[in-house]
Amino acid sequence: MPYIAAIDQGTTTTRFILTDLEGKVVAHAQYEHEQIMPRQGWVEHDPVEIWRNTRRAAGEAMASQDITEEDIVALGVTNQRETAVVWERETGKPVYNAIVWQDARTNHDGDPTAFQGKTGLLHNSYPAGPKWAWILDNVPGARQRAEEGELLAGTIDTWLIWNLTGGARGDDGHEAVHVTDVTNASRTLLMDLETLQWDDELCREVGVPRGMLPEIRASISEFGVVRRRGTLSGVPITGVLGDQQAALFGQGCLDRGDAKMTYGTGLFMLLNTGGTPQRSEHGMLTTVAYQIEGEAPVYALEGSVAVGGSLIQWLRDQLGVLGSAAESEILAAQVDNSAGVVIVPAFSGLFAPRWRTDARGVITGLTRYTDRRHIARAALEATCFQTCEVVRAMERDAGTGIEELRVDGGMTDNKLLMQLQADLLDARVTRPANIETTVMGAASAAGIGAGLIEAPLPLGTTLTWHSTMAGPERDRLIARWDDAVERSLGLG
Repeated sequence: MPYIAAIDQGTTTTRFILTDLEGKVVAHAQYEHEQIMPRQGWVEHDPVEIWRNTRRAAGEAMASQDITEEDIVALGVTNQRETAVVWERETGKPVYNAIVWQDARTNHDGDPTAFQGKTGLLHNSYPAGPKWAWILDNVPGARQRAEEGELLAGTIDTWLIWNLTGGARGDDGHEAVHVTDVTNASRTLLMDLETLQWDDELCREVGVPRGMLPEIRASISEFGVVRRRGTLSGVPITGVLGDQQAALFGQGCLDRGDAKMTYGTGLFMLLNTGGTPQRSEHGMLTTVAYQIEGEAPVYALEGSVAVGGSLIQWLRDQLGVLGSAAESEILAAQVDNSAGVVIVPAFSGLFAPRWRTDARGVITGLTRYTDRRHIARAALEATCFQTCEVVRAMERDAGTGIEELRVDGGMTDNKLLMQLQADLLDARVTRPANIETTVMGAASAAGIGAGLIEAPLPLGTTLTWHSTMAGPERDRLIARWDDAVERSLGLG
C-alpha cells in the first residue's frame, strides 16, 4: 500500500506521520527540542537538534509499522515560519542557533510600514530577514563570509530540505537542494508579493546578501529527492508549506472568504482572499496562502497572536497554578465566570492587530475571593478575546462578516474553550475530528504534488459550537478586556 509522509517541524516538537491515501494516519512519532532563552526576549533553537529529531521521528514511525522507503511515494514538509538559520555551505554547520519567530531582539525602531506595500509585512521583530541580518552582524566574520558565498540562509523548511537532499556531504555525490516555498519566503520581508521573487532593494535595506538565499518554488511542486542513506532515501519531496498555510490548506479553505484559526503555542488566523493580495488597514498581514506549480498564487490575510497555548504552559510551569494543561478546562468549568479577573498575556508585547512592543503581561481584577479556578478561566478567556480582536479587524479589512471559523490545533481539544470562543465571537465555530490539520495539510500538498490525490485529505466528522451568550453580556466582557489591555501598554 502506498503511503504519504509528512514532517511537521513546530515551535516545541518535531512530528512525523505516515498516512494512506484516504487520510488515515497509520504511524506517527514526535520529539521535543530545547527552548534556549539566553536573554529576556530572546528565543533560540538548535538546528542540529531539530534535524536529528526529524530523522529519529521518521525512523521510529516507519519502524513501528514495518514501513520502508519503497512504501512511501511522497514527502511533505511544514514548519514553524520566520525562524531563521544560517549555516556553512561546505560543512553544514550552523554559525549560530536558529532565531525563533517569537524572538524580539530584531525589533525595528523606524517606520514599521515602510515595506508593507511590497511584502505585506510589518518591519518588526517577526519576519525572518532581519534575523538573518542580525546573525551576520553579530557572529564575527559572518557578513564577509556570506558575501563571499560561504554561508547559506533559510527558514526551517530550507534547512530540513537541504539536509534531506544530501547536506554538506551528499551521500551519492548529488549537491543538496537549497530551496524554499512561496509561503515561507513571504514571511521574510525580502520577497515581493507580486513577483514572488527576492527583491534586491529589500535585501539591501534589510542587510541580507541575495546570494545566500534559497530558490523560491511553488508550494506544491518538486523540491528534490531525499538523498540520505537509510530513512526516507529516494522519496520525492513534493509539498512544502509554512505551518499556518498548511493548516489552512489542510482545513480545505480553498475558496475566497474561507477562514481558519489555529490554537497552538500562538494563535494564527488566515482568511483566503483569492488571487489578489489584499493590503490591510487594520493591523493584519498580507501573505501567500499557497501556490500550485503552473498556477497563480492564492493569497491570505493573517492575524498572528504571540501567546495562546503558551499562556497555559506558563501557568503550569512557571507559576504552578495548573498541574497539567488539561486541568485548565477542569478548573475553569467549576466556575461560571472569572470573577472579574482578566489576563493580558503580552509576554512579548502584543501582536495583531495592535502591534505594541511596549505592552507587558498583566492580571487585573484580583481579590481575596480569586482562586486558581478563576485564573484558569481567565486564561481561556484571554485566548478567546485575542481571537475576537483578530477576527473583527479582519472583517473590517475584508468588508464582510465571518459567520464560520474553522479551528484546529491542540487547544481545540478543550471544549469549554471552544464554547467560550463561539460565545464571545458570536459566530459558529467548527472543528474537524482530526485536529492535526498542519501536518495533514503538508501530507495533502505532497499527495497532490505527486499526482496521488486531487484534494486535501479528509479530516473526519466536524464538531460545531454556537453562541449561547446574550449580546449585553458579551459587550460587557469585551469592554473589560479592552480596559485591561490599555493597562498593559507602556510597561515595556
